[in-house]
Amino acid sequence: MLKRVFDFSFALVLFGTLFWALIVIWILSAIATKSNGLFLQKRIGQYGKPFTIIKFKTMRLVSAGDGENSTVIPPTAAFFRKYKLDELPQLFNILVGQMSFVGPRPDIPGYYDKLEGDDRKILELKPGLTCEASIKYSDEEYVLSTMENPAKYNDEVIFPDKVKMNLHYYYNRSFVGDLKIIFNTAFRFC
Repeated sequence: MLKRVFDFSFALVLFGTLFWALIVIWILSAIATKSNGLFLQKRIGQYGKPFTIIKFKTMRLVSAGDGENSTVIPPTAAFFRKYKLDELPQLFNILVGQMSFVGPRPDIPGYYDKLEGDDRKILELKPGLTCEASIKYSDEEYVLSTMENPAKYNDEVIFPDKVKMNLHYYYNRSFVGDLKIIFNTAFRFC
């Protein structure tokens, strides 16, 4: 209960404090990506229930001219991604109780919802804006881009390590521990 009160109160304070910055980032994201500026995606939440995560859009679809499309990340959007500013709309997910500040990062279907045995305990947690695994793998996109088979590396190395770290969090979570993770996240990205 203390965690939910903290999450709601802190998200409300941040939302109020950052309101104008959120509006500016939203407008810049919309201009950079030539879209409505928001990215909505189905993710797996607490108890395996899907929910819609909200982010600022950072990729723009471009036509390659031969009928194929590709995505580009405009410079403004790259800045938002580097400093995780694209994640700020998740304050709304926290306010409505779909997410917490600290917990396993929500993944697309096919990962956490497929866990078995003791690993499924992770699904008892609300997904979080940050966690130890997200700090450790803050450069995950870059690491995967250097791999010959990024999907295989993610499935065989990164995801199992995240499961191990998130299961450790499940068994050792505390309010003080959450505050440390929030501080470490702020220190890492500021």
